[in-house]
Amino acid sequence: MRNHRFLKPLAAVAVVFGALTVFSGWQGLFGNEATRTALGNTVGFVLWFNFVAGFAYVAAGLGLWKPQPWARHLATGIALSTALVAVAFAVHVATGGAYEPRTVGALALRLGFWVLLAWVARRQVD
Repeated sequence: MRNHRFLKPLAAVAVVFGALTVFSGWQGLFGNEATRTALGNTVGFVLWFNFVAGFAYVAAGLGLWKPQPWARHLATGIALSTALVAVAFAVHVATGGAYEPRTVGALALRLGFWVLLAWVARRQVD
């Protein structure tokens, strides 16, 4: 049995991060007009991706808590798909698309977290 000293706390953060992501995505997609207006220039495909990915965050976190081999693959998939969305977002911005500046930081945070978690999972989950 491997030492999961780093994996367990990161898995717990993934579950909480996922739940918060689903909640905020729900508000951005289905909230009232005032809530959606307060969010500013959201980018539709980023908002949808984050909402759907939030469920995957929860699943990956729960699987990594166990630790299940499929969950390390899911974490890697989340990191790779987040990178692809970040590239698409960069293209959107570079071509003059409207966006909220905080989206840049949010995508960087998500990408960094999932790259770290995928890296830890690859080393600590058989």
